[in-house]
Amino acid sequence: MKNKFIALLKNEAVLIISFFLALISVLLFKPSCKELISFIDFRVLTILFSLMLVIQAFKSTGLLDWSSYKILLTCSTVRKFYFMMIFFVFISSMFLTNDVALLTFVPLTLMICIKANISSLKIIILETLAANLGSCFTPMGNPQNLYLYSFYKIAPVEFFLCTLKIAFPSIVLLIIFTLLLTRKNPNEQLSVLSYRQRPRVNLNFKFFLYALNFILAILCVFHLVDYKILLAVTVLVILFCNFSLFKFADYSLLFTFVFLFIFTGTLSSVEKFASFLQKLLSSPFKTYSVSVLVSQFISNVPCALLLSRFTEYAEPLLLGVNVGGLGTVIASMASLISFKLYNASENKMEGESFIKTFSIYNILFLIILFGVVWVLFLIQS
Repeated sequence: MKNKFIALLKNEAVLIISFFLALISVLLFKPSCKELISFIDFRVLTILFSLMLVIQAFKSTGLLDWSSYKILLTCSTVRKFYFMMIFFVFISSMFLTNDVALLTFVPLTLMICIKANISSLKIIILETLAANLGSCFTPMGNPQNLYLYSFYKIAPVEFFLCTLKIAFPSIVLLIIFTLLLTRKNPNEQLSVLSYRQRPRVNLNFKFFLYALNFILAILCVFHLVDYKILLAVTVLVILFCNFSLFKFADYSLLFTFVFLFIFTGTLSSVEKFASFLQKLLSSPFKTYSVSVLVSQFISNVPCALLLSRFTEYAEPLLLGVNVGGLGTVIASMASLISFKLYNASENKMEGESFIKTFSIYNILFLIILFGVVWVLFLIQS
């Protein structure tokens, strides 16, 4: 019983913490049931749920296995494999959002690492960094960008000039870190011996439905399809094609999102807390640094929602919540996806700690980018 409890704490630490944060905030400030429901972003939850199921559905058709085989043939060395996957994630996160990029490429990376018999820990962490940093460049790259872009009515040119201050140094850092991590044996070969025969994709009617479901989810990300329609279609498709896929959805991650939404929503509705924040965000640097700091504890999406109501400094806030996505595992909701997928993977190595290694890399990136981004902001200003 004790061992099971310890295992639960290790595997679901973020879920448990978020639950108690939500519970304490509700007990202290007593929001109504109507307010609690309004705090929850059902659209985000629906998109996540749908993508979890669709990625598992594609996996069942052999698509991920086939894709991993093709990548292994293309990448002759481990270094090339690192660069290719990080590049894919960085670019795709600009258009598909950081969540979608990780839900798409992390399972693929894990499968490739199993086939090639190499550790997946460091490349998964670099992919997570690439997703969080690449997504900062465009308005649709992540939820906080989309929200702040609309909330402050930022002009497109101003927006890209602002986010370029993060995107460019991020690319340089990712290249440096990748070179350093593969420096011991830069020409190490990537083995494909584990494939006894060439994998094939089962291109049947079910695959066609899964593809349509995936396209619908992407359209929902861009607000072209209502999330209720996406939820209905996803449920019907999975019920019709493969009912067993429902058990592969990460319900603990979904509940983590729910609890964090409740916690941040409850805090933002407290008048004294709101007054305190207005004083705290009284200058561009204060807005930038506070948004970075607050993101470490409540994640950057709720932080953007919370702080935008109390400051007129749009650009420092936009920079702060994006840089603030680095650091702790809950600083960006997308990081939780990598954490959960890695912990559930067959490729998880004995003695490897995702949180420990993730924290070291992220804190280094955070320290460097915090200073570089602010200097670039001051130069342009």
